[in-house]
Amino acid sequence: MAGGAVVLAGLALRAWAAGVLEKDWQLTVSGPYAFTRNPLYLGSFVVGVGAAVAGGVPWFALLFVAFFGLAYGRTMAAESRGLEARFGERHAQYRNAVPLFLPRCRPYRHPASIALDLAEGREPVRASGPAATSFSLRRYARNKEYEAALGALAGFGMLAAKAAGWWG
Repeated sequence: MAGGAVVLAGLALRAWAAGVLEKDWQLTVSGPYAFTRNPLYLGSFVVGVGAAVAGGVPWFALLFVAFFGLAYGRTMAAESRGLEARFGERHAQYRNAVPLFLPRCRPYRHPASIALDLAEGREPVRASGPAATSFSLRRYARNKEYEAALGALAGFGMLAAKAAGWWG
């Protein structure tokens, strides 16, 4: 049960992040991105720790933490470089104010989310209004975040089957 609660917390963080993220055209600095530059990865980390707790194998948690650090540390650094190339000084200011992974206590305050119309190559424009800062179920679905929830459901289904003696 404790592991399940931790997994749900990680999934909630991932859902919130996916619901405010406008991939490929906007530097998202609101919602969970105001606390950490990588809330999706932080959510995945929390899900993994919760799964390790639910599985009841302590050494698996250590193995997961080591794997996560190796695999995602490089990925986060590469993505940061890509955002720097795309959004320049705006990303540099954000990067200098918001931690890469572990969240800050107070949210980052940016004048507005900066949108860049990549298709037309126009100068960055300010995105304003609730769409720039609030959760959208449409964005959640477009970012296919439901796949993480389905994966967690399948994982807990296997744990339940094992606990019931149906498997392993």
